[in-house]
Amino acid sequence: MALQEFVSPPQFEDYRHTFKDFFRLEREGGVLVAEAHTLGGSVQLSVQNHRALGQMLKTIGADPENEVLILSGSGADFMMESDPKGFELEEADLAHWAYEYAYKDGRTNVSALVNDLEIPTIGIFNGPGFHSEIVLMCDITLCAEDATVFDLHYDISSVPGDGIHCCFQELLGVKRAAYALLTGQAISAQQALEWGMVNEVLPRDQLLARAKTIAAHIMGQPRITRRLTTQIVRRPWKRRIVDDLDGGFGIQMFGHLAKQRSIHSRETISSTVAYVREGRPNNFDRP
Repeated sequence: MALQEFVSPPQFEDYRHTFKDFFRLEREGGVLVAEAHTLGGSVQLSVQNHRALGQMLKTIGADPENEVLILSGSGADFMMESDPKGFELEEADLAHWAYEYAYKDGRTNVSALVNDLEIPTIGIFNGPGFHSEIVLMCDITLCAEDATVFDLHYDISSVPGDGIHCCFQELLGVKRAAYALLTGQAISAQQALEWGMVNEVLPRDQLLARAKTIAAHIMGQPRITRRLTTQIVRRPWKRRIVDDLDGGFGIQMFGHLAKQRSIHSRETISSTVAYVREGRPNNFDRP
């Protein structure tokens, strides 16, 4: 008998409770559904839920009972607002949180999705929203038919270097990604499908059921086959984040500190994303 025992892996009921204010977690037959939310509705970005994402992904990856992850937003939007007081910490100590929030937590979120989960992932883009990279970078992505993919960073005076650039450049190519990042282009669900950003477009109320159907198919093969296939299909993302993620975040953080002001206020974000709600292609052109 060994002189030491294994450290116990995370227990589902424990972390289900730990993350309940940020994610609704349900698991059946090894298929874990994680629905991000703020007070039960669409995600409102904050320092706190930004950190919770990476913590949750690492915890899920450390639990060998998880075999497929379905990751989704909640409500009619994916993420279209920030928490009214969700960046008070950043405003009070910008230098500290530019590292803790913008650099460390942000890199962890994207890296954990790609490197810490050795199981297939299905992302559900349930409605319009920014920071869509966290579901677009899943192995398979389903999209609501009324969703809009866009990046708001440039229009709020922020460098788009926090992972969304990796996502857009990998999926769209150099020219389309440059246009989307510089103009805030509102990409419709159908356009996202045609450009290869998502795999299927469905009515919102059918997304979760379809994801579970795909998950059941994936679960039909042996565990070792599922996990090793994941290593194959995720290889392009691993190369992309090794090449671009840390450098992009470093550039964004430098710009963030050079301005010496927070850019995440609810008012700034709400006014910036209004064109998406209005159905316009970007902030400076009319349909």
